[in-house]
Amino acid sequence: MRRREFIGAVALSAAAQSTPPRTTGERLGKPGARLLMVHADDAGMCHSVNLATREALLSGGVQSASIMVPCPWFSEMAETAREHPELDIGLHLTLTSEWKYYRWRPVAPWDKVKGLLDPDGYLWRDARSVAMHASAAEVETELRAQIERARQFGIRFTHVDTHMGTLYARPDYFEVYTRLAREAKVVCMMPRPTPEAAAELAEYPIKAPALEQKEREGFVLLDRLVTGVDGRTLEERRASYSRLLASLKPGVTKLIVHLAKDDPEIRGVTGNWEPRWSDFRFWTSEEARAMLREHSIQPVTYRELDKLI
Repeated sequence: MRRREFIGAVALSAAAQSTPPRTTGERLGKPGARLLMVHADDAGMCHSVNLATREALLSGGVQSASIMVPCPWFSEMAETAREHPELDIGLHLTLTSEWKYYRWRPVAPWDKVKGLLDPDGYLWRDARSVAMHASAAEVETELRAQIERARQFGIRFTHVDTHMGTLYARPDYFEVYTRLAREAKVVCMMPRPTPEAAAELAEYPIKAPALEQKEREGFVLLDRLVTGVDGRTLEERRASYSRLLASLKPGVTKLIVHLAKDDPEIRGVTGNWEPRWSDFRFWTSEEARAMLREHSIQPVTYRELDKLI
């Protein structure tokens, strides 16, 4: 999934039932409530991201986070997960390494996952390249290695999701993703299909029928998924979040944010550091808390969603 807002996945299929399924909010026993999970992606990526994510989690500014196991600073974030087992921390299943100089390799032995390696020996930079080169068997081998490494480091993960949407890039990848989540007995990030579709999802082969089928199989779907908002500066991000919170619909909404401190490390990793620094400042601010209270928005976590499995 891209880092811009989208609601749901694709238009409802013609085969959808005439009576819509209950929202996940209703299944939680909170009909009509506006439930929001502010979720920090990319934990473990680097020290700057870890510092910001840890502070935001412990202060309650965000409700959830997910860790990238292959990344160089994974062990630091794993320590946070061990020290604070009450936190809602999942695995950001990672098959890509997108930055120009700051790269990482698979967790599995390289000779078992050759299709995941680019010519430089790192994970491919984008989901399309992965889909063109890696078999579903190689993807499963790598994801199982990531899950096992997380367990070895003492992480009691509450959910799994997908870095850069790569596990939506092919139907067989999607089946691996959902099967591993079911084996682990945790929720995997999936949006409920609604009439509002995001244009960028047109490139993914996972359409409404696949999501509807997964819900029939007992998977828990998010009522709404927001992968990002407009703006770079704190002022621009604040305005975008203000509009989002004012228009939030009943049900469970997951908002993905990307946090970092403002330091030489994150500036060296990515030219897109400013929105991360802005998100950290906004979601750890009293102003954000006041907006949530103003709109009667309640927090929700994957721990609560896991009880619906």
